[in-house]
Amino acid sequence: MPTGKSLRAVVLGGGLAGTLAAAVLARHTDEVTIIERDRLPEGPTHRKGTPQAHHTHVLVSGGARALDQLLPGSTRALLDHGAQYIGAPNRLLVLLSRGWLGRFEEMQFIIGCSRNLLDWVIRKRVLAQPSITVRHATDAIGLCGDPEQITGVRIRDRQTGRIEELDADFVVDATGQGSDASVWLTALGLPTPAEEHIDPQVFYSTRIYQQPAGTVSDFPEINIMSDPARTDYVKAGVLVPIENRQWIVTLVGTHDHRPPTDANRFGAYARSLRHPIIADLIDRAQPLTEPRGFRIPGNRRRHFHSLAAWPNGFVVLGDAACTVNPIYGHGMAIAARGALALDAGLQRHGTTRATHRIQQTIAEVADIAWKMASRQDLRYPSTIGPRPGPTARLQQRFLDRIAWAATDRRAVAAAQLDVYTLSQPPSRMLSPSVLIATLLGPREPARTEPPLTSDEYPGLPPSGS
Repeated sequence: MPTGKSLRAVVLGGGLAGTLAAAVLARHTDEVTIIERDRLPEGPTHRKGTPQAHHTHVLVSGGARALDQLLPGSTRALLDHGAQYIGAPNRLLVLLSRGWLGRFEEMQFIIGCSRNLLDWVIRKRVLAQPSITVRHATDAIGLCGDPEQITGVRIRDRQTGRIEELDADFVVDATGQGSDASVWLTALGLPTPAEEHIDPQVFYSTRIYQQPAGTVSDFPEINIMSDPARTDYVKAGVLVPIENRQWIVTLVGTHDHRPPTDANRFGAYARSLRHPIIADLIDRAQPLTEPRGFRIPGNRRRHFHSLAAWPNGFVVLGDAACTVNPIYGHGMAIAARGALALDAGLQRHGTTRATHRIQQTIAEVADIAWKMASRQDLRYPSTIGPRPGPTARLQQRFLDRIAWAATDRRAVAAAQLDVYTLSQPPSRMLSPSVLIATLLGPREPARTEPPLTSDEYPGLPPSGS
């Protein structure tokens, strides 16, 4: 803890990224204030500022480990409240282009739960710290300071309209994809950061079901993936077990194949996927909600880390810096890993210098997820964004070959899951054993049926696995 002058930090945004940033800053400053435009709920209920909260969220193991480093015991707390520990791939059934992924022993894991539950469990733990307070119903409208040093923020009370300046030694912007950080920095005389936007024009429709009585408590997640290289494979769907013995089901499609938000057509769209297993399952389940639609804003990255000049005392975190297509399940992991990078940077440099280096490290930890999402999304013909060049197309062919081999080769599946869950860098897939297995390809014919057991799904045709 710093000595002498009392240090104050301000976090803009009370979502997951902001909450984790507050937990980090409480270790390095004396007082942390969260500025939140909504009123944070006291239980696991919906927050207006998280419009995608009604849809499927998962926390991949790389993000879960980061979360536990930041707040020890968080994963255990989520499981104690009903979140599901989904071993991968033993409890994760994935239909790839070639066929179903083999049901090998656990290699990584995913935490499945509603976004409302996850946010509430983390928020409750963080806000229990006496040095952290929240200013509800308040907008951040600008930064105070100059191009070299941020000294606070300008805020406006949403009810009274009153504007004030709040002094701060360190400010974190975690206001999400609608962040005005670029505008605020430009107003101080700094250049506008470059921005990438890759929009696959993807739409979601999500519905929650009660898991049927008699089904096993550890029912697996089922993921029917799209293949942008084939026009007949652009639809996708996922069924994830969450708390209270519920299934959250999200259907995905591009603008020409929008999943319906009409309850009568939801099941029909699920049946139009490459395999009818999700439709078969929800036919037996009781719907608890009406379908909810959501237009994915695409992948957006603001290159704050590339600016030549950067003010001390300011960092941009989470979706405010890098937003990826939620279909890949990396958003919450990016927030946790970014907060961990913030903590490491503050331990090394303190709150008064080298802030730009911290921003660069935050960008580095998001880089793997950005590349995975953007490369895949750029393959859709409908995507708005730069077309892949020869090198990118060659890399994608290699990744397709890995996915092809992973359906039957344990070594390849392990490497692919290590990278997907943000647990290992992409170089993991270049190890000799993985390369050899990838070149050799699968040993068995493709699985045309999901490798469910008779206990999980009585009457399912044999999977041949």
